Amino acid sequence: MTNPPPLGLYVHVPFCGNACDYCAFYKEAPRREAIDAWLAGVEREIGLAPLPRPARTFFVGGGTPGVLTARDFEKLGETLLRANGGNAPEEWTVELAPPSVRADKLRALRGLGVNRISLGVQSFDAATLALLGRRCAPKKIFEAYDAVRAAGFDNVNFDLIFAVPGEARSRWRADLAQAVALAPEHLSAYCLMLEEDAPLLARLKNSPAFDPAEKSPEREAELYLETWETLARAGYAQYEVANHARAGKACKHNLNTWRMGEWLGYGPAAASQCGGRRFANPADLSRWLDALADGVPARTDVVELDAATLFADALVFGLRMNEGVNPPALARRFFGDAARVPAKLAALAENLREEGYLAENLPAGTLALNARGLLVADAVGAEVLAALDD
Repeated sequence: MTNPPPLGLYVHVPFCGNACDYCAFYKEAPRREAIDAWLAGVEREIGLAPLPRPARTFFVGGGTPGVLTARDFEKLGETLLRANGGNAPEEWTVELAPPSVRADKLRALRGLGVNRISLGVQSFDAATLALLGRRCAPKKIFEAYDAVRAAGFDNVNFDLIFAVPGEARSRWRADLAQAVALAPEHLSAYCLMLEEDAPLLARLKNSPAFDPAEKSPEREAELYLETWETLARAGYAQYEVANHARAGKACKHNLNTWRMGEWLGYGPAAASQCGGRRFANPADLSRWLDALADGVPARTDVVELDAATLFADALVFGLRMNEGVNPPALARRFFGDAARVPAKLAALAENLREEGYLAENLPAGTLALNARGLLVADAVGAEVLAALDD
């Protein structure tokens, strides 16, 4: 019998005090009664859908988890630890926005066993933060980081955003230099996506100063490459398109997701993949709570997973990682037969190699995209799916 894959536990905190203008995610106002109902709901949901085995990682994301009080974090953490047999996971990440960082919250998190903090920095530049709708002065970022370090956390991530309209290249370089100078263990550098449902896009469309060329694929590609080269020189190894880490500090929770492990999500809008199914909770606090009150967690977008689906998704997500994928090994894992790799996939790989998108000098059977290939990883993923569907 094969061992089950690693299990992750994700909790979605849907509350935001101030919605950022570039964000189109589901969110709720952080009213006290709503937070209390959500905390009770998470405990209820875990009781109705318990972990099938101990989780290796916990990840508390949002939303803005930092709107929770220290006591809220203690209640939530105690619930999660009970669900995990009283044991803290190997890695426990909590996302925090810099203005929400408080010493009492950090003490509570440390006491629970949280060992990784992800700070939503986005930029150190006041004008960029204002454009993004971030209600945060740069000094708050430095104060928050100092507080996190003073509390004893030795595994910290910064989320950063580049390719912001109106952002000179020198400004992004300054952001990178400042992030490197502070020396977090992990840096996530995301290219800004102009979401159709987000206020920022509507505002830009009505601005005569907005130049669409600033969001051209060519300019974004240049910024991607410069970012990757800068962080590599600073000692941050890229391990996924947007993620860079010091040695041993890659995010275990996300790696498990990208490698098609299993995870259970709790809270409205949380997604899960476990027990041969993929599903999501409704992105609505009231609907989620009503279903729990009826004793049956609400599930949306339920997909029954077969070996072919998992094989395809492992290839697509794996090609976004620098380590790449080994199709025969994946075929053995999901089909029980290394020879089940479709012939069209081999043909596609050969085309990618001829076009200069694949890394060289890799172990036999391994496919990995080089920097040029990672720039078009989404398009490569679409080609992989098309080859497997034929």
